[in-house]
Amino acid sequence: MPRFLRLSRAFASRYGVPVVARVDPRVFTFRYFTHCLQCGFCHDWCCSHGVDVDLLHVDAIRREADALERFTGIPRARWFEPDVEEDDELPGGGALRTRAENGRCVFLNREGRGCLLHAYSLARGRDYHELKSIVDCLFPLTFEGNALCVADEVLDGELVCMDQGPTLYRGVRDEIRYYFGDACVAALDAVEARVVRACA
Repeated sequence: MPRFLRLSRAFASRYGVPVVARVDPRVFTFRYFTHCLQCGFCHDWCCSHGVDVDLLHVDAIRREADALERFTGIPRARWFEPDVEEDDELPGGGALRTRAENGRCVFLNREGRGCLLHAYSLARGRDYHELKSIVDCLFPLTFEGNALCVADEVLDGELVCMDQGPTLYRGVRDEIRYYFGDACVAALDAVEARVVRACA
């Protein structure tokens, strides 16, 4: 099977970038546990190293700084690494990485589970996509060179919840719909059907 399969057309995200026109067929065959808050074994492993936050969402987080500091108890000076990584495929043209402290993302809820940005949004009845980055929400999928592909942590065998549960695609299908729309999901479903038939 080819390294990438073409979609029926290119699909731009709701931010204009990234754009996906191809897909790695392994997104339809690799599996992972998926239901993070029901997991009792990984201890939020995927939050160990922080996450790239596109500059569009960095700005959104900073606009909420006063309220976020009160909610999280974490001063804003500790939120991000200082250096911007420029990347035309990311909304805003680049990203800042969240800091990791004691082996965990600074926004990880250390008294419970999950992301404090997510919890803050839900506590206020808001859509978590307003503050959480596209990289974060699509994990363990990612994008590169106009392709939807498997994150390095999966390919390296580091993701501790591999080989159980839904496929990578099915696990984040609703997130793909949010960012790229119904037509993109329909195109991916069609490719998924081809891959499943080929693997049967």
